[in-house]
Amino acid sequence: MTVIHQDHLITSVADALQFISYYHPVDFIRAMRKAYEREQSPAAKAALTQVLVNSRMAALGKRPICQDTGIVNVFLTVGMEVSWAADLSVEEMVNEGVRRGYQNPDNLLRPSVLIDPDGDRSNTRDNTPAVIHYRIVPGDALNVEVAAKGGGSEAKAKFAMLNPSDSVADWVLSVVPTMGAGWCPPGLLGVGIGGTPEKAMLMAKESLMEPVDIHELQARGASNRTEELRLELFEKVNALGIGAQGLGGLTTVLDVKVKDHPTHAANKPVAVIPNCTATRHVHFTLDGSGPAVFEPPDLSEWPDIPFELGDGVRRVNLDGLTREELREWRAGETLLLSGKLLTGRDAAHQRIVELIDRGEELPVDFTDRLIYYVGPVDPVRDEVVGPAGPTTATRMDKFTRTMLEQTGLIGMIGKGERGPEAIEAIKDNEAVSLIAVGGAAYLVAKAIVGAKVLAFPELGMEAIGEFEVKDMPVTVAVDSLGDSVHESGPAFWKNRIVMLGIG
Repeated sequence: MTVIHQDHLITSVADALQFISYYHPVDFIRAMRKAYEREQSPAAKAALTQVLVNSRMAALGKRPICQDTGIVNVFLTVGMEVSWAADLSVEEMVNEGVRRGYQNPDNLLRPSVLIDPDGDRSNTRDNTPAVIHYRIVPGDALNVEVAAKGGGSEAKAKFAMLNPSDSVADWVLSVVPTMGAGWCPPGLLGVGIGGTPEKAMLMAKESLMEPVDIHELQARGASNRTEELRLELFEKVNALGIGAQGLGGLTTVLDVKVKDHPTHAANKPVAVIPNCTATRHVHFTLDGSGPAVFEPPDLSEWPDIPFELGDGVRRVNLDGLTREELREWRAGETLLLSGKLLTGRDAAHQRIVELIDRGEELPVDFTDRLIYYVGPVDPVRDEVVGPAGPTTATRMDKFTRTMLEQTGLIGMIGKGERGPEAIEAIKDNEAVSLIAVGGAAYLVAKAIVGAKVLAFPELGMEAIGEFEVKDMPVTVAVDSLGDSVHESGPAFWKNRIVMLGIG
């Protein structure tokens, strides 16, 4: 009988979370590399360049790929012959591993888990508790899958209870465009079909742990209905032209995974969950001989791509920025920002709007400033700031008009598209919305040469701060005329894919 020791599981979970924070799975990197090599859209190729450069930097520097180091998902497959040498419950062991993994002083990971989700939403400060799933099977080993799932991609999960005669493919193709770019494509789509509502969602999540192998499937051909659906969705989702970061291009998904389960005759539950460019998961087995050992991948798998943005880059001095200069920027244009910008996200915006509503003085002067929607990782050693990529911009849409019209703010930086409400406010106030590449957090952090907290320090990573940046790369998402690259880019590439017969 296999005896699993408490410390072995705790140590393995902690080490796994450190490992996946800075190493992409090799199969994912190979797929990203293929996407980069075949991409024809300049904007998408530039975004893929940043993601791949960032991934290699994170692997070499052993710092997080993305500032959103995720909510931890753990899948435990427990052999029926396993016994435990432990004082803690299995759940407590896993959570202690999460705690140690996120609080490792050599590579601090950002705590993002909140308790009282519909109330005070207080941060637990150590990213516990994890979301844990169990399966009991014959055998004498413990198999564990550990994943760290970013909030931006989780926010785009979809579920529907279809009629038995409805097309799953048609439904998926109808919802993918509504996901926008906040899930940081290209990534994977996990699809769960059948069972009950919660079973469909679980299958969609589990499928994302499988290897990226769509090209092998294309080569050998489908042997069952789920494989046929994978091939159909892979081709048709990419034909939408959404592309990297939603900028328009050839690759929106690197693979599509499908799992199914018998269901009631009256039902067809279907779930889809995307995985982003910060795909992070690893599998290990404990057999009683000790904690898991994680072998570093061969870094030759990572393409050594120079970080070049081309000649058509506009350099911007933030410290002397005027509204007249800002009006010259056009959607899709690449900028390199230098100078000082403000930072803040959901909780800080809520505080500011509440102060405005009460007629109280604001703690920060926003006049003619840009604000970066970011919740950075804490710095280690000599870092100014830890990985500091953008968070999803649409979550700030409801605050946008108030911020532009009541504070003097003239621009914002986030990831993904802006909704109609925000675009209208941007146009009315001749402001701008910019994007930094999601999934390039360590690369972005290298452009930050100074950082300090200005207001609401009790909010932690959601506080209002100030970054001093040098040559921070961004793209104009919505210009002062209200033109959005997330509308024009995918529309152009969807038509081009059809016209050229590429895909």
